Amino acid sequence: MRERLIGIDAGGTMTKVVLFDVKGNELACERRPNIMLLPQEGWTERDADVMWRATCECLRVLLEKTGTNPADIIAVTPSGYGGGAYFVDAEGNAVANGLVSTDTRSIPLIERWKRSGLAAEVSRHIEQQVWPGQTFPIMAWFQENAPEVMRRARYMLPCKDFLRMRLCGDISTDPTDGGCAGIINVTKSDISREAFEAAGMQGWLEKLPPVRPSVEVVGHIPASVSALTGLREGTPVVRGVYDVVGCALASGAVSPRQLAAVAGTFSIHSTVHRKPSLNPLPTIQTPYPVDGQVLATTATPTSASNLEWLCKTMLSAEAQRAVLEGRSIYDVCNELVAGAIDRTNGILFFPFLYDGPRGAPGGFLGLRAGVQLPDIVRAVYEGVVFAHRYDMTYLLTGPDAANPEVIRLAGGPTRSRVWAQMFADGLGLPVEIANGSEFGAKGGAICAAVATGVYPDVANAISNMVHVEQRLEPDGARAAVLSQKYKTYLTAIDMVADLWSAGSGDQALACAS
Repeated sequence: MRERLIGIDAGGTMTKVVLFDVKGNELACERRPNIMLLPQEGWTERDADVMWRATCECLRVLLEKTGTNPADIIAVTPSGYGGGAYFVDAEGNAVANGLVSTDTRSIPLIERWKRSGLAAEVSRHIEQQVWPGQTFPIMAWFQENAPEVMRRARYMLPCKDFLRMRLCGDISTDPTDGGCAGIINVTKSDISREAFEAAGMQGWLEKLPPVRPSVEVVGHIPASVSALTGLREGTPVVRGVYDVVGCALASGAVSPRQLAAVAGTFSIHSTVHRKPSLNPLPTIQTPYPVDGQVLATTATPTSASNLEWLCKTMLSAEAQRAVLEGRSIYDVCNELVAGAIDRTNGILFFPFLYDGPRGAPGGFLGLRAGVQLPDIVRAVYEGVVFAHRYDMTYLLTGPDAANPEVIRLAGGPTRSRVWAQMFADGLGLPVEIANGSEFGAKGGAICAAVATGVYPDVANAISNMVHVEQRLEPDGARAAVLSQKYKTYLTAIDMVADLWSAGSGDQALACAS
């Protein structure tokens, strides 16, 4: 019998089902896109049933393509993006579209809370910031603006917990998703009744799933789901963690000396603490299933998704040529940047296509007639690194801040030697890259290995399943160049934000040229 683990990661753009062995080796992956629904400006939603069917298809195809005997699967564990919300009735049927963590409909409500002091009070209870895609203010928005959804909903579930409910009928969440949702007190690792009472949201308390350990078998695949997925009836299902925590686990972050960074849709930085960090107060804070520690996280939508936008728009012709040549457009970008890395480049790129500090817009600054395509792509790479540095600086400043010695990096830039080296140069710390690529799903596999007794605890599972494959030291000369350019970047952000706020969008378009 070959021992296999399956991790599911329903992220912002793709649902991925990944097959692992018990040593943490990634054996195969099946992916399906998640279609974003945009019914109104600032609303980002997903059809929950479509996501579920895509998950079933991925499971079935993965087993078929790899010739895996379903009896070899030790357990399956879902993961998914944190925040957002899925509202279901008592039978598990969605009563509204699922909300994605990029949803911003709650911004006016949060601004009102800030003016009244309620946001600060809620933050004290949940030990993290209040932010638009967080589940807590989303529930408040539905209570005010769509009470019929609240009436019809029996449960509110985070993304991974919705999938697990469909897999085995379990209704629960874990402390990591509860933390990201803003529904628990991190110190107590349980629902913060005080936060709900302060916000006048007591009606939601009976609709919240119970909070239980991440590394626990919670149910088994029934015959009906076996027919949909190809999984063997009776296969154990594990509760798991949400994707940012999964990435931290799969990166091997186990102590305060390591900073776990993810460069994907969001710029994400996480540090490990013995107790919650209150200064600085992180965007997200969750209990961490390693030695009773806490994970403090910053998250802003300012990362590698900006390169994806560039490739789909300005580089569409290059992307088509790359396909005809049997190559990836991202390989082309890496070659362009590698060839331009030693040239003088004064172009600034603001990676704020989805959000920016003080409302600063995305765009380029410093373009001139002699600029070539490699210079523009390099500026995008650098702009993303600068956004990470901006967020990391916040997380590492204050009396409760960690003092990491190394960055454990995950996400698209890990597959680019030139970009990963730029992260080391721009952030001023060595970058280590662990084995594998689908880290959110691997975090689920780690939880499954512990829950089923393959390893005694999460730290032991990490030591057996996670191995550093690359270490990149900062290059002193390039680090100095990027540090000087970063200072200009900071000044420019303030100027552009002021310009944008002073005039209308049309009047401020000069900032992009």
